[in-house]
Amino acid sequence: MAKVTMPQLGESVAEGTIGKWLKQPGDHVAKYEPLLEVITDKVNAEVPSPFEGILKEILAEEGATVANDAEIAIIETADDAGGGATAPMASEVSPEASPEGMPTLEPRDPDAAAGDDTAATASQTTSESARGPAGSDETAPTPQPAAPAEAEVPPAAATGTTAMASSAPSVGVADARMTPAVRRLLREHGLTAEQIVGTGGSGRITRDDVTAVVETIRTGGTAPAPAAPATPPVATPTGAAAASTPAQARAAAAPAAGTTIQFPEGADEVLLPMTQMRKGIAAQMTRSLQVPHAYVHMEVDVTNLVRARERAKREYQAREGISLSYVPFVIKASVEALHRYPTFNAHWTDAGLMAKRRIHMGVAVAVDDGLLVPVVRDVDQLSISGLNRAIADVAARARAGKLKLDDYGGSTFTIDNTGWFGSNLTMPIINVPEVAILTMEAITKRAVVRETPDGDVIAIRPMMNMVLAIDHRANDGAQAAAFLKVVKQALEAVGPDTQIY
Repeated sequence: MAKVTMPQLGESVAEGTIGKWLKQPGDHVAKYEPLLEVITDKVNAEVPSPFEGILKEILAEEGATVANDAEIAIIETADDAGGGATAPMASEVSPEASPEGMPTLEPRDPDAAAGDDTAATASQTTSESARGPAGSDETAPTPQPAAPAEAEVPPAAATGTTAMASSAPSVGVADARMTPAVRRLLREHGLTAEQIVGTGGSGRITRDDVTAVVETIRTGGTAPAPAAPATPPVATPTGAAAASTPAQARAAAAPAAGTTIQFPEGADEVLLPMTQMRKGIAAQMTRSLQVPHAYVHMEVDVTNLVRARERAKREYQAREGISLSYVPFVIKASVEALHRYPTFNAHWTDAGLMAKRRIHMGVAVAVDDGLLVPVVRDVDQLSISGLNRAIADVAARARAGKLKLDDYGGSTFTIDNTGWFGSNLTMPIINVPEVAILTMEAITKRAVVRETPDGDVIAIRPMMNMVLAIDHRANDGAQAAAFLKVVKQALEAVGPDTQIY
């Protein structure tokens, strides 16, 4: 059996949270096919399968936080299947007789407690349970929601739950997440997901949720009504109804821009729990602010840059199908400065400054409830048009939550276009372990003094502020000012001869 482990999802990332399993036990998985989504350091990333075969067991449930290199799943490869061709079918082997290391009939349930009567009974199922989510060792699973035999269910549950399950109100979500073992527990008691209020992460149904409903019905009561939500309700700008799916619940966990917060009657304050993205941002910013920051600010006359873009943008839009941004011009100018001052294209380590040969540019992208910094790699090898396409592509995937593992981690320098939102002066925080970050502020027309042969004149020019934040352990103010001056000169030198392609 091949073990799937939690990958390293960034140089400073030590763990990841299982967001969603894209495959279930018994499914065939191709090599490099997306296997699961992992949430870490502000990003939802699809993790490809390192093996081809049948997913036999999920070892880390959705919502669980797992350390790097920890085992999260087991895949049966073709070599495993060939080697076990002479073994008896799973339906012919009792779990007690299974040799050590042989896959069990059902995946482990992380919610199960030792000595639980229901779990103990479930472990004694025969060929009927071999067709459950875990499947058998010989064939892929075939869903057969047949009613379980009476002997397989504790007598109290058989008479209390199955007979009265129809009386339980529909208070849950039909597509709520749960582990395969919890799903089987629902079937054993004749319940459906709609009759259970999930209290796990993102509305996930746990074993405790099911057993609570079972016990309530068994003792003659009714299924419990939904508990007060742990997350306060957040009203959308249009006043839409409360979230009805786990995905909507996650989206409502933190207020997006323009939304309002509903305060319960009589309450003066409401706690807004952090989403996984905000936890990642908080952790990264805390690490970053341990770095001694220093700042250099310069004004850039972007008159020629604005003219060059205006001349090229319509033809570029028609040719490429996307608009031409100012960001690739700034990246090109930054690349020139990084070549001249390579100590800014580096990572800080306890042993000293780790200079980088390749230039991987982090590009800050604002999303609904946070900030992502995907990476465009080897930017010094790309034209302005190539940079523009790469930035548009990675930004679109960041906002759609479709970033790949290669889209983040390993950046050596970061550009932040805070001017997109109209800012004129920002004090950016370094994306550690990088040693510098550069902001481009809003382009605004200002009255500036210019020298002419006839003397000084006041002219109206499009101007842009730029702020360079540096790690003062790696570089000093003099080097930072020299670096930013190269960027300024390169941008002011843009003209009709500047190559877009």
